Amino acid sequence: MTGIILQGSSRSDGDTAAVVKQLAQLLDYEIIDLRLLNFSDYDYLAENSHDEFLPTVRHIVAHYDHIVWATPVYWYSMSALMKRFLDRISDCLRIEKETGRQFRGMSMSLISVSNDERNEAFETPFILTADYLGMSYLGDQHVIVGNDHDIKSQLTAIVRKLKSC
Repeated sequence: MTGIILQGSSRSDGDTAAVVKQLAQLLDYEIIDLRLLNFSDYDYLAENSHDEFLPTVRHIVAHYDHIVWATPVYWYSMSALMKRFLDRISDCLRIEKETGRQFRGMSMSLISVSNDERNEAFETPFILTADYLGMSYLGDQHVIVGNDHDIKSQLTAIVRKLKSC
């Protein structure tokens, strides 16, 4: 399986980035740091269709069959940056349908990062997105960071699952 990690944190060098870096090494996946992309909110008039969103998505669907969404937990949910990227997938359903169709048959998983437990409903938008796009949802891993938590050991289950696919 060829995969890519989409890192959706407001800090490129924070806890989520540390988790993503280890995961990328374990899986040999590329990382796209969404914070470094120039893309705006979803726009019904598609006046933003010349930003970096569509070229990025075209690259993803052309070269990978698995997406790992990696986001910190902000106020019980995904980051605003990650939500903005997910919202823009609507562009692939309205103005660039052929690109949107290429999600069908791909798979996705989720990595969430915080310094505590997260709520049960956190993964619901990702599960529903996978279902809507015709993707397989392979599960999630919540990684708790802090002085007494080993990141690599927390990633073991999801790495094993993704390597077996």
